[in-house]
Amino acid sequence: MGNWNAFTKKGITVLLAAFLLVSLQGPATIYAAEVNAEVPKVIEKTSPSVVAIIGKPSSDSDKSLDKNRFNLAHGTGVIVESNGVIVTNAHVVKDMKNIVVVTSNGTTYNGRATNIDEESDLALVKIDATGLSPAKFASSSDIKVGETVAAIGTPISFALRNSVTVGIVSGLDRSVSSQYQLIQTDAAINPGNSGGALINMNGEVIGINTMKYADIGVENLGFAIPVDTVKYVLKHFQLYGKVKRPYLGLELEESWEAVVGLPSSTGLRVAYVEPDSPAAKAGIQQDDLFVSIGTSKVKTLVDYNEAIKKFLPGETIEITIQSGNSTKSKSVTLGEAQQKEMKRTQDAEGSYLDADRGKTKIGDSHYGWSMKYPAGLVKGHQSDDGDSVSFVDAKGDFSLTIKVESNQSDELSPSALLNRLASGDEDSYSGAASTILERQYVKREGNPYAKIVGRSGDEGYIQTRGYLHQGSLYTVQLFVSKEHYNNNFKQNSYNDLLDSFKVSFNDKDESLKDISVYSGGNTTYKNEYGLSFDLPSNWQQGGYSSSSSFFNDDYSQTLHVSVTSASSGDTLGAWVDRQRKQFEDSYAPKYRSMKEPEEITLAGVPALKVTYASTLGNKWSAGISLFFIKDKYKYELDMNYPQEEDKATLEDILKTLTSTIKVDKESMDQELGFIQDLDELLDPNRTVAYRNEKFKYALQIPEIWTSSKSYDNKDQVNKTFLFTGGHLSVGAETKTTYEEMVKEEDAAQKKSHDNDNDYTFTDADVTLIGSVKAKKYEISYAGAKIPYKETIYIFNKNNISYTATLRMDDAVRTEANLARLNKAFESFKFLDGVKK
Repeated sequence: MGNWNAFTKKGITVLLAAFLLVSLQGPATIYAAEVNAEVPKVIEKTSPSVVAIIGKPSSDSDKSLDKNRFNLAHGTGVIVESNGVIVTNAHVVKDMKNIVVVTSNGTTYNGRATNIDEESDLALVKIDATGLSPAKFASSSDIKVGETVAAIGTPISFALRNSVTVGIVSGLDRSVSSQYQLIQTDAAINPGNSGGALINMNGEVIGINTMKYADIGVENLGFAIPVDTVKYVLKHFQLYGKVKRPYLGLELEESWEAVVGLPSSTGLRVAYVEPDSPAAKAGIQQDDLFVSIGTSKVKTLVDYNEAIKKFLPGETIEITIQSGNSTKSKSVTLGEAQQKEMKRTQDAEGSYLDADRGKTKIGDSHYGWSMKYPAGLVKGHQSDDGDSVSFVDAKGDFSLTIKVESNQSDELSPSALLNRLASGDEDSYSGAASTILERQYVKREGNPYAKIVGRSGDEGYIQTRGYLHQGSLYTVQLFVSKEHYNNNFKQNSYNDLLDSFKVSFNDKDESLKDISVYSGGNTTYKNEYGLSFDLPSNWQQGGYSSSSSFFNDDYSQTLHVSVTSASSGDTLGAWVDRQRKQFEDSYAPKYRSMKEPEEITLAGVPALKVTYASTLGNKWSAGISLFFIKDKYKYELDMNYPQEEDKATLEDILKTLTSTIKVDKESMDQELGFIQDLDELLDPNRTVAYRNEKFKYALQIPEIWTSSKSYDNKDQVNKTFLFTGGHLSVGAETKTTYEEMVKEEDAAQKKSHDNDNDYTFTDADVTLIGSVKAKKYEISYAGAKIPYKETIYIFNKNNISYTATLRMDDAVRTEANLARLNKAFESFKFLDGVKK
């Protein structure tokens, strides 16, 4: 869609999308009337079937960007029925409110979007009208490359509705950023042309304009949806109210050749099969190659979509696949693809294009201020909680900033307030004035204020007013360019606007527009995986990957968010069972608790909530994990907190979190691929080798453990391998004999016991690693804040004395953890001078 306010050009990168482009490239070559004398007659005949569409874009998810009366979007439509049924692009109207349709003769109608299909990028708009001129549709089989065509639409500005550009059909069956094949044309298609007609010289519609390719050095490269796709969608709209698409339940991947536009020698690869889907039931598996659907060969995704659209859900079709070296035919009964419902609502103020009609004042109900609302006032940036907001004049004559600072003293003197204003504010629009022209405290009854007028270099003039009211400082700052400030008439209007500012808000005044965005102190977080949710505003974020962490101001409450791909065949229940087992294997029963999963709904899909708690022996830490799968991705949100935390506070946070969790597929990073869930590949018993050449020993250490240093061949004197709640460490000594080390350890153990009777130990002479004599100490310290057990071995080989310590907290003393620790020590072997 085009923007009424302005068009911006973001860099020189390629922009190819299913919305109207903001590139203002030169028009296509115009085929003048003398080249084709029929063009004027054809346009005269067809133009009454083309309408202009204008409306308000829906509110951006960024609550600070509230839409104003000048923020409009526009496109084009084609009349298909005389009673006011109009076809256009889905991207034109899917986010448009307060739709207005203008016919070629200038008649204006209120409209509403009745059907939207984003996959084909087609939609219907209905107006209450009769006697309109419906367009005539050609047949796709009659379209020829090289034939003359004309595009009719509303480019750049709504004032240019029903503009005509002429060119030729440049190509057919194009596969460019679309689910289906497209027509390529060199007829100029500019911002606002979306949804308009591409017609032949018989006055028949051969396509609906949908996009333009824009890049430096690229001209006259536009695309339209072919008429047969338009007819297919319109028929489904008429019969079912939507496009009933077949569902197989798999994700397909194109070959490299198909991606870069070369003829593909292989079919589509099956990258993912959803559990219990029609494809899964038919025996189609990951890595199979699609050969054909019915009689249609398929080598690209567009081939697939063109072939599958010939069938309806419930029909049984034959699909030929290549599995390994064999080609097989599969009989598949098609399911029906689910489509998200499009919510099409008008502004709360009604169906007017100007949603602010009747609003003569503007203000913020939360911060309690208001002022006049001139017709040209446009709201710019607004902070998340609305404590600062900027305005500009639609013609660019002035800018205005209002800022509210809470927790201020009402006892601030007039002189102190004036000094405060004079110092300026680095966050304000234009800062402090460089030359003060006027400074005074105005004792206006009920609304006194401090006022400073100054000149800002050669740029213009700044007037700043400050109001103290009930513990808040309201700063209003007006910036006017030099040429406008010296206009007495305009200067009076500026002062009139400032004089209208009041530190009050009358919520019963229907002429007062409320721009408050205060949300009760919550902040919305989003990530590249389409996930968004709210947390209290005192929380902060850390981490920028598929895993992110959030924490409150004292770090007592944390939220860990992880996003991974759902592997082919995985289910929500199986995933949660794996996570539960991993938790149970990590803590001994006495030191953990976990409730059965609770079925809930998150982001519109089934989810499971797991409540658990654990301790190492002192304080208990509790947690709630939320699991759900949507759009092939697994989302896990894990909130941790002290078990004694205030329950009401936690319930409020959890309620805010769960009620605001959303997944928007459209906001996902388009480059997202498969993100492996590492837990699925995890083998907790897999080991890696550690060798210490200097001290002549080697170990096999569990891969999931960490190390005081990475697994390398550095010959550390002391080496420690860590896991949650324990470690294995090996120390080596060449200057102390075995007997001396045993004597020192005996003394240390007895001293620890004498100091604390809860510290107990036993010692014994044992044989290790064949025939090596060793001293073994087994320690138990139940009185420690975190109770633990420890085993120490002292032994000597080749004049090197070793101390091996195996320590594990009682809380994690599970069979699995104990077996890994013992196995790691039992893998100890002497190198005996043998090099790698």
